[in-house]
Amino acid sequence: MGEQMNVADQVKPPDAADYRKHYDAPRERAPRRPQRALAALAAVLALVWVAVGIYGTFSYGKAYDTYRGFPPPVDPVGVAPGHLYHQKFYSKAFRGKRSFLVYTPPGYAAAAARGVRFPVLYLLHGSPGHPKRFINVAAAGVALDNAIHRRAVRPYILAMPNGNDGTFRSDTEWANTPHGRYETLVMETVHAVDRRFATLRGRRFRALAGYSEGGYAAVNIALHHLKMFSIAESWSGYGREKRTGPFAHATPAQIYANSPTLYAPTLFGQLHRYPLFAFMYSGRRDHGLPNQREVADALSLAGGHVRFAAFPGKHDWALWRGETPRMLRWAGHKFGVGRRHP
Repeated sequence: MGEQMNVADQVKPPDAADYRKHYDAPRERAPRRPQRALAALAAVLALVWVAVGIYGTFSYGKAYDTYRGFPPPVDPVGVAPGHLYHQKFYSKAFRGKRSFLVYTPPGYAAAAARGVRFPVLYLLHGSPGHPKRFINVAAAGVALDNAIHRRAVRPYILAMPNGNDGTFRSDTEWANTPHGRYETLVMETVHAVDRRFATLRGRRFRALAGYSEGGYAAVNIALHHLKMFSIAESWSGYGREKRTGPFAHATPAQIYANSPTLYAPTLFGQLHRYPLFAFMYSGRRDHGLPNQREVADALSLAGGHVRFAAFPGKHDWALWRGETPRMLRWAGHKFGVGRRHP
C-alpha cells in the first residue's frame, strides 16, 4: 500500500510573516458612544447658531424698518405719556374699511370727560410710508408730551390717516386722481376724528402737516379746503405735479388743480378771507429745495402767511425727526390765531 498522509501533515503551519500580517494589522473599532453624542451635540449647536443668526438678522431688519435706525422713543422720567389709538371707519370714497391713528395728549380722558375740547394736527405720511412712522420714527408723541410738560404748547391731538394703496410705494400724492380719491379720504378722516374724539371743530383749530409727499399734500389739501384748515406745514415738500405716478392718466386740468405753485396766485381773495399760516422747510442738501422755495414764494405772493426755512440736512428722517419738536411747537402756537370763521 502506498504511504498514507496524516491530516496534520496536510496543514501548512503559518510562517512568522503571515502571523504578524494577520495579528498585527490595525483593527477598525466601532465609535464609542461619547463620541457619537458629542458629534450630535455639535450639530445641534450649529443649527442653533444658524437659527440665532437668522433671528438676529430678522430682528435687526424689523427694528430698522420700525425705527429707521433711531432708538425707540421713550418719554423722559417725570413726563406723562399720551395714548395711541388705532381706529377704523367705513370710507365711502373707497367703499370699504380704512384706518387712522390718533395720539391723545396726557390727561386727555379726564379733561374730555369734563367737557374740554382739543385742536387737532393731521399728519400725512410720505411714499413709501405708514402713519406709525410719525410715532416710531419722528417721535411725534414723545415730542408732544415734552412740549406739553414744559407748557410750551396747549394740549392737542395728533391724527394720522393711513393712505397706503396696497403697494410697496403707495404713491398716491394724497390727491383725487384716477388712482384713487385720497384727498377725500383725508376729509373723511377729519369727520371721523370729530365724531369720536373731543375736538374743536373750527378751522382755526385744525392743522395739516406731512413729510415729502405728505408735505406737498398738506399745502395742496389745505388750499383746497380753506374753510376747514388754517395751518399747514410742509416738511421737504414740493408744489408741482407731472404726468407720472398717480397723475399718469390725469387731465391737464387735474394736474393744474393739484399744483399749488401754479394755482396759489389765484387764491388772493380766499386767503384774505380765510388766512392760512404755513411753515415750509427743506434740507440744504435736498434736491427738492428749489421746488419748496418756489411754492412758498407763490403762496406768500397770494397773501398766505408763510415762513420758509432751509435747515442742515437732506431728504431723510434725520432731518424730519430732528425738526419734529419745532414743527409741533409752531403748530401749537398757531392754533386759535386768525379771524373767527366757521
